[in-house]
Amino acid sequence: MLVDRARKFLLSLMPLLLLLAACSGGGGNPGANPPTNPGATTGSLQVSINALPSGTNASVRVTGPNNFVQDLTASQTLASLAPGSYTVTAASVAVGSATYAPSPATQTVTVTAGATASATVAYGAGTLTLALSQVGNTFDAPTFVTAPSGDERLFVVERDGVIRVLQNGTALTVPWLDISARVFTGGEGGMLSLAFDPDFARNGYFYVYYIDLQQNIVVERFGTSQLPNVADATSGLVILRIPHPQYTNHFGGLVAFGPDGLLYVGTGDGGGAGDPLGNAQNLAVLLGKLLRVDVRNASAGQPYTIPPGNPYLNQPGTRPEIWATGLRNPWRFAFDNNQLYIADVGQNAREEVNIAALAQAGANYGWNIMEGSGCYGSANCDRSGLTLPAFEYEHGSNNANGCSITGGFVYRGSALPELAGRYFYSDYCGGYLKSFLAPVTGASSVSEARDWNITGAGQVVSFGRDGAGELYLVSANGRIYRIVRGPSA
Repeated sequence: MLVDRARKFLLSLMPLLLLLAACSGGGGNPGANPPTNPGATTGSLQVSINALPSGTNASVRVTGPNNFVQDLTASQTLASLAPGSYTVTAASVAVGSATYAPSPATQTVTVTAGATASATVAYGAGTLTLALSQVGNTFDAPTFVTAPSGDERLFVVERDGVIRVLQNGTALTVPWLDISARVFTGGEGGMLSLAFDPDFARNGYFYVYYIDLQQNIVVERFGTSQLPNVADATSGLVILRIPHPQYTNHFGGLVAFGPDGLLYVGTGDGGGAGDPLGNAQNLAVLLGKLLRVDVRNASAGQPYTIPPGNPYLNQPGTRPEIWATGLRNPWRFAFDNNQLYIADVGQNAREEVNIAALAQAGANYGWNIMEGSGCYGSANCDRSGLTLPAFEYEHGSNNANGCSITGGFVYRGSALPELAGRYFYSDYCGGYLKSFLAPVTGASSVSEARDWNITGAGQVVSFGRDGAGELYLVSANGRIYRIVRGPSA
């Protein structure tokens, strides 16, 4: 009897036991991520990118274990990732005059085996602004700033013939080079620019452009010394010495290496109003020209050779060093990949920027037949065979738009990726910072012209570029300013 009662009690508990057994299984929480697969060795990362205009590519990079790097332009799930910590970094994107900033700009996500982690980047629209940040103290009449590629130092050229090293924001006491005893600083003279050899890290060569005591334009090569921040002032090798008689203006001013590894030199027309000596159109003289020479095997006996592609090679009565003609005072020019930008200072009315393919040999930019796109000194002129500017502006009443263009560079740095491809310029009288995009194939004019509304630069003498591709303004007030991101607008 007692056994029968126990059996009945157990049978009455069976439904409850079965229910408890069912509830204690592997059903899990319906709102949780899928459970980790105990047999999996890799995981996934889902990156969601939101709020960009249709058709606009994002700029997102994912890095992680085992040197993993993946660039993304849209939302994507990355599979078969090694477990570990991944960093998602997003950069701003420019669309017309607006910029879309990411939030967050950087985030870290942990990927585990058998599971999918997630990261979200949300872009928000705003207006990109720029500002100026002074580097170093005040210099003595600086004319140029540059650095070898990848070098963290800045090299500041001073007009009196001194080059100073700016390191970690401080100018070193001992100059990099001092040839002031040989430099003429009257009129527009002085030491005007510096170019590092493309193979500087190996050969230690650099080239300076200055005016000597006889008013000749001189391009001279120097080498480094055993001291890391002092050059060898006794190592000079003159590459070019170009007579510049009579006038003390229009010396040109830039020496630079092109992407072809050749040395380019921009010379002024010899000075005086309107090119009275007719140098710019005279193929027998080197003034008013862009020159191209090969200095890779320079020696005292042969400081340069003529590249085979130069347009006036082996032509009687011409100088084979000439690459382009018809320039008034190409104070600054710049290369961008295989394009050449020449900012040529105008006479009384117009300032211009000429843009050409680097391979375009023998271009005639028109001076003194033309000033910009207008005839100079007459109502009509023969434009045949002349290359007209890609961009120009008129001085305006009382030089409201400027009086003397200061050419800059195309931005290719990393701190402001939205600016990629934009050419920056200023004006000695205007003191502004402006930019544009070069005409694309089939277009007749530049695009996205913009005034960045910066203040405080004073009279802009030159632009500069450091070893990372960031841009600088050189002011007549002796200060060097880095162009940086301004406050969000």
